[in-house]
Amino acid sequence: MKINQVCSFGAKEICGPLCAVLADQCSEITVTLVDPDTSLIQQWKTNKLPIYEPSLLALIEKNRERNLYFSSSVKEAIRSADVIFVALDLPTKTFGVGKGRAPNLNLVERAARLIAASVETGTKIVVDKSTASVHASETLRSILLANKAPGCCFQVLTNPEFLSSGSAVDDLMHPDRVLIGCDQSVEGREAAATLSSLYERWISRERILHMNSWSSELAKLASNAFLAQRIASINAMSAVCESTGADIHEVASAIGSDSRIGSEFLHVGPGFGGKCFHKDLRSLIYLCECMGQPEVASYWQSILDINDFQRRRFSCGIVNTLFSTVTNKCLAVLGFAYKNDTRDTSESPSIGVCKQLLDEGAILNIYDPEVSKDQILQDLLDRSIGQDKAVKRLVVHDDAYSAAENCHALVFCTEWSEFQDLDYNRLYGSMKKPAFLFDGRSFLDHEKLRNIGFDVRTIGKRFSRPPVKRMHALSSV
Repeated sequence: MKINQVCSFGAKEICGPLCAVLADQCSEITVTLVDPDTSLIQQWKTNKLPIYEPSLLALIEKNRERNLYFSSSVKEAIRSADVIFVALDLPTKTFGVGKGRAPNLNLVERAARLIAASVETGTKIVVDKSTASVHASETLRSILLANKAPGCCFQVLTNPEFLSSGSAVDDLMHPDRVLIGCDQSVEGREAAATLSSLYERWISRERILHMNSWSSELAKLASNAFLAQRIASINAMSAVCESTGADIHEVASAIGSDSRIGSEFLHVGPGFGGKCFHKDLRSLIYLCECMGQPEVASYWQSILDINDFQRRRFSCGIVNTLFSTVTNKCLAVLGFAYKNDTRDTSESPSIGVCKQLLDEGAILNIYDPEVSKDQILQDLLDRSIGQDKAVKRLVVHDDAYSAAENCHALVFCTEWSEFQDLDYNRLYGSMKKPAFLFDGRSFLDHEKLRNIGFDVRTIGKRFSRPPVKRMHALSSV
């Protein structure tokens, strides 16, 4: 089957980078990102994209209106496409059986019915890139086959995405692997080969792994579960380091030098964030429970428990250090996204840290280079705190210096590179004394900061209390 046209709809964080890279690497193929939201499509047509990803804008500008298009005519794009990528951002159920763990597949059903209603004839390859659970593609396949028009043929493939916010374009251009799952019929294998030929234009065949649909879906959940496990493990070890006087960086270096373990994902912080780790872990836990494996479910639940513990531990450390109370004390929270180089605040540890500090009565000055004021307020103002009360104690700033003025402490929750280049003498001079600095990512030059006068606290390492610096008035002559 020759591919002339491709369309993609669903989560903008997946569809945007995917379509941009496909258009760039397959110049003879027409690639269309579709969405019924006309305002969202209009954003894709401008230089103010709806998401922030390094190098994405340049890639879109290079290919837009050449072979990369953005449209709100969903049915027309589906009808014209040979390959349809379905990249749905599936939420976790908030009600009923599986509440808080199982993925909500309503969007999958709606997408399947939309595709079936749009296609009148011909063969279509439907590629499921949604963040879902095992057997989600079976739901898609069953609905398509039950509702297809006479003369239509659908082949459903699974092609899990392994994109990381802040490096999505690079992840697509230089993936560790591409998974393609299919049913094991002749037609299914042929469809998988067709999709593989698309990726082979820029990815070596050795990195494209073929398997059955269920294996590819479970591999996605397992990959994120293993990465989350590593983060939880090093964060758990950071608590031991603080109790014993060990340095987590030295411990992590020793662990990472073991070739059986490696050094990736051994960086401490206030807990992992982002949609995928939490959602995939919950989905895996629910799957294990449904399959009658409570011990396995309990094991993966412990990863989420350690993550919550690390966030609470960081927040409690701030309160305890500030003489056991932060009531009516001003704290500058620097960084709100769940990691650097993204606007994504999904499950960001900053949210939990800020909510706990607000519960303790703190006044928060928040600054993030990319996250909007509206997003910050949306994440923090909820019924658990009391909206009217919280609004009065929340100020979102345009820079770190105004956020720090007259504050008791700086609280770093995101490792933005610009934070390493701040004028810390200026920050120290504008703060109340003693001036505390909490490095939640352990990425700053602590010795330099202590020499300036900051009382520095970080995760996974203890400092002896620096001598108190006293200002002496000059004697009059």
